[in-house]
Amino acid sequence: MLQLLAVMAALPLIAVENYPYRSDYLWVTVPDHDDWTYELGQHAKVEVEFYKYGIPRDGEVSYSIGNDMLQPDKHGTAKLKRGRATIDMGTRRTPGFRDLSLQLTVDGTKYSHHIKVGFAVNQIKPFTQEPADFVSFWEANKRETARYPLSYSQELAPEYCTDKLVCYLVRLQLDSHGKCVYAYLTMPRNAQKGACPVVLCPPGAGVKTIKEPLRHKYYAENGFIRLEMEIHGLNPTLSEGQFKEISNALNAGENGYLCNGLDHRDNYYMKHVYLACVRAIDLLTSLPEWDGRNVAVQGGSQGGALAIVTAALDERVDLCVANHPALADMAAYAEEGRTGGYPHFIRMNNMLTDEKIRTMAYYDVVNFARHVKARTFLTWGFNDSTCPPTTSYAVWNTLSCEKEALVTPINEHWTSEATEHGHMEWIKRHLSTTPSVAVSQQQTTNR
Repeated sequence: MLQLLAVMAALPLIAVENYPYRSDYLWVTVPDHDDWTYELGQHAKVEVEFYKYGIPRDGEVSYSIGNDMLQPDKHGTAKLKRGRATIDMGTRRTPGFRDLSLQLTVDGTKYSHHIKVGFAVNQIKPFTQEPADFVSFWEANKRETARYPLSYSQELAPEYCTDKLVCYLVRLQLDSHGKCVYAYLTMPRNAQKGACPVVLCPPGAGVKTIKEPLRHKYYAENGFIRLEMEIHGLNPTLSEGQFKEISNALNAGENGYLCNGLDHRDNYYMKHVYLACVRAIDLLTSLPEWDGRNVAVQGGSQGGALAIVTAALDERVDLCVANHPALADMAAYAEEGRTGGYPHFIRMNNMLTDEKIRTMAYYDVVNFARHVKARTFLTWGFNDSTCPPTTSYAVWNTLSCEKEALVTPINEHWTSEATEHGHMEWIKRHLSTTPSVAVSQQQTTNR
């Protein structure tokens, strides 16, 4: 059952978001439906308020309105009286979202804001179709990967160890050609054999280091083994300057890694990334401290996409937590009036060709969502313009597994610390006491 909650994050964490921390000004936008959703044909009206130093200010607000991530189709102005005005956002004839963008100049400074509301959101369906050989393609690739024996090294990372947890830097080999990924492995200090559930945390988008291995230390402090990985084979102990140079080379527009190899399904960069996540599960389930039962994946944005992909590819995963998943319905922009997902190939040259759209289908999260059997917890916000709510609903409405959702309308592309801690609590509440069929089969094979 979809649980709709409007959650306001702790103010210090959202300094560049809707309600700026330690700011002189404040926007307040209140739709006339409490849950920010409407039926097709209903008009959405939004009360707009603007305050400076806590004092309502008058002025003329310029606004534009359009469908989620698409060009505005309506422009206008509204007079603020005692700091307030009401704007009619109109309606939609098809399921999706409308986005109201606001601008106001006060005391010579321009202030901007936006809000999205949804229409018939539970009817949003993906544009992307599953290829007939989707399952066989990935099964063949998993078999090929499994031919290479599990191989990794680990060294103590004392700078990230505490009195409650131990942290290791891991280098996980992916094939015989030297391809690898790095990760930080944290576990409870003095963890006992067969005692710990395991959690894989894939990364968000970009070419960057694992900056804060202890940011989610509460996993290890609550008895979990957690593997926080990167996907580019870059040692996280490299300097910030080195990472910046590499990022400039590997993550620039049409030359970025998310575009690399889209000409053919066997050449796409993300192929080895998806398979690396399965290999990371191999590592976690090989640890003697693993409890032999519980395997979870958790991530946000690109990490949310990879969490869903891993849950679909690996039956050992029994719990999946993802927030605002990227790489979802990527080709939807190919149909006029459709909203697509990150990395928004419509903004790049020659990325929506028939050939590349065929490749995208083998890597699109909505197609993996169709095959997820693990219990899944999904969370997303309406005001997100990186991983838009349209594509999050496309994923949610495609999932047929046991599922729960936390919808936080006001959120842009962020989650609060409270929400992220809640992910761990959700996993903890749903831990199993009996091995899954997939785990039992693996243990039998290992013996």
